[in-house]
Amino acid sequence: MAARGGKKIIIVKKKVAGGGGHHGGSWKVAYADFVTAMMAFFMVMWILGMDEKTKQAVEGYFSNPVGYKKGFGSGSSPLSVGTAPSPIQRTPMRMMLRTTEQRTFEQLRKTILDKLAASDSMRQLNAVVDVQVTREGLRIELVESGRGDVYFALGSARMNAATMLALQLVGTELGASGHPVVLEGHTDGAMFGQDAAYTNWELSTDRANAARRVLQAAGVAPGRVVEVRGYADTHPRVPDDRMAPSNRRISILLPYSQTPESAPSAEALATQKRDSLVTSLTAPLKKAF
Repeated sequence: MAARGGKKIIIVKKKVAGGGGHHGGSWKVAYADFVTAMMAFFMVMWILGMDEKTKQAVEGYFSNPVGYKKGFGSGSSPLSVGTAPSPIQRTPMRMMLRTTEQRTFEQLRKTILDKLAASDSMRQLNAVVDVQVTREGLRIELVESGRGDVYFALGSARMNAATMLALQLVGTELGASGHPVVLEGHTDGAMFGQDAAYTNWELSTDRANAARRVLQAAGVAPGRVVEVRGYADTHPRVPDDRMAPSNRRISILLPYSQTPESAPSAEALATQKRDSLVTSLTAPLKKAF
């Protein structure tokens, strides 16, 4: 191209390389996400191969590094922190409460047995008092022996001297306890009298109510008696011999605050912990995809 004055104009063209194709950097972001997801996946697989004790330790740490279930968390990710309260694990709390109550019942059982053993009158009356810590709680039973009329006359709710003494000794110890009290009356399988309106059901209930009155007089607050039950002969102590004198008894039950059904087994606890661990550790993986 000619220019004015006879000079030639030189035009320089420059090509600017584009950022598309495989020469760009967007693939690096996708690759980084993929690597992160794979790392989370292999971490989950690695932890699942650990023994149960190690899993529980890892779960406890990721749930709250500062202390077991005491703090805050902002989501399902075990690494996140924030201001939302973490869910409270009620199962360990129930187990802890039950263990504490069991220790209390064991100590109370020993105290009652020592007090009964120190009573000369109880030994002379040849009265049997069985005190056991069972799955239901602390159970104190005034069990008939011999002819079956140590505590109550046959077919009657009238107390004998042994009944009054045993209930007074037990009641003074239970008075300091804050646990609720359930009273149960039991009879043997013998039928008495000809009056169909008064059966073993009424007799067992009347005997349990008579025991309630003595216990309250001995120091058990009326509000602590939550139930009075009459079982007649439906819960024999000796199932093979429904006529045995020991089936005739008065039971005083201090139940656990948590029933056995609400306290899961060790296997159930392990399953809950494993499921919780898998859920918490797979959350980042799900989020990545």
